[in-house]
Amino acid sequence: MTRYGMAIDLRRCIGCQACAAACKMANNLPKELTYNVVYTKGDDDFDSIGTAVSRGALANDNAGGTFPNCTLNFLPMQCQHCAEPACLSACPTGATQQREDGIVFVDTDLCIGCESCIKACPYEGVRTLIKSPEYYLDVVVGEYDAPPHKGGTVEKCTFCKNLIDRGEEPACMQLCPGRARYWGDLDDPDSEVSRLIREREYKQL
Repeated sequence: MTRYGMAIDLRRCIGCQACAAACKMANNLPKELTYNVVYTKGDDDFDSIGTAVSRGALANDNAGGTFPNCTLNFLPMQCQHCAEPACLSACPTGATQQREDGIVFVDTDLCIGCESCIKACPYEGVRTLIKSPEYYLDVVVGEYDAPPHKGGTVEKCTFCKNLIDRGEEPACMQLCPGRARYWGDLDDPDSEVSRLIREREYKQL
């Protein structure tokens, strides 16, 4: 069985937002919607990330500390595709679903926009209720099989399951100039992501 996962090397992430831009283009995301973002942090404390995001404390680009001992870190944030998603049991219509390979997604045909999944999710800012989709361009961009976007529904990162089903990698992986992202089968001990987790210290949000 395959169980997809992603690891991000924070030492290689330069905060360029290329992953976020690739995601937005590939999925033809409306103005109000972002599946993943890269926060800028002026300290090394990632334990309080949820609280900080909810306060808007990460929406800045200022270094922390005092010269010459300054600190500046970048923290990519998107859906964690949990092994046991809280959003799954909270959804009253079955719109939030999980595939056998671990990918969690929202069926917009079943979603009623009640935001139960948003409230149940322990990670701040990874889900968005779309009110009325508006786009920067008058033409559709991205992949031909990009997910549809409907007003009154909740959306989130899908790990680009349409690309995965075609044997490709998620869009954010393809465009990262620092090669900070590692993707693969967590159940395969020889996959790149499994080797990275096994050989390096890591922290799960």
